[in-house]
Amino acid sequence: MPVDSLPSWISPSTQSLMEALKIKDHYTYYHCIRVSKLAKKMAQELGLSEKDQIIIEGAALFHDLGKIGVPNEILCKPSKLTPKEFEIMKKHPEFSVEILKPLSNEPYIEMMLPGILHHHERIDGKGYPVGLSNENIPLSSRVILVVDAFDAMTTSRPYREKLSTQTAYKELNLFAGSQFDNYITQLFLQKHPTWGDLDQYEVDRSIKKAA
Repeated sequence: MPVDSLPSWISPSTQSLMEALKIKDHYTYYHCIRVSKLAKKMAQELGLSEKDQIIIEGAALFHDLGKIGVPNEILCKPSKLTPKEFEIMKKHPEFSVEILKPLSNEPYIEMMLPGILHHHERIDGKGYPVGLSNENIPLSSRVILVVDAFDAMTTSRPYREKLSTQTAYKELNLFAGSQFDNYITQLFLQKHPTWGDLDQYEVDRSIKKAA
């Protein structure tokens, strides 16, 4: 399956939203696709039903859709965000939910919204937008947080080079139980090496072709 392929269940409306995200920022678009693939793998490893796998995969696919509403000078800033800029960036989960809410009548979308809204909550309660902790955080959000962080760490950005897979593993393990759900993190660390890597070359080639 091509790395930039969208899930078979996606509707024309939600596909259009993803195309809008792709136009806004190629990195975020491909990041969302990679995170959705990792999240689906985790849902399978957790033994979840096919329905719950779709909900987690979809929440991961749309988790950063709200970055459409973040100004480019913040979203693509090649240096650390100021506190004021970071407060704007922190609104993107809420923006994602606002964008998708009109499509709540479509299958699964409404069930994806909690996972999207809370994907930056932390186990220790120091996340956003609400400050939920432990199992008060939706399972889908806890899964997304782990795989989202892994993908972010292992891809290059204008303000930093990517980390190696092994270094990213160490970072996840270091913050397991405080930032990340410990069980989900340990399961990811155990299973991820057996999955094989996504074809980063295909992602890079797609970006260069569109540039």
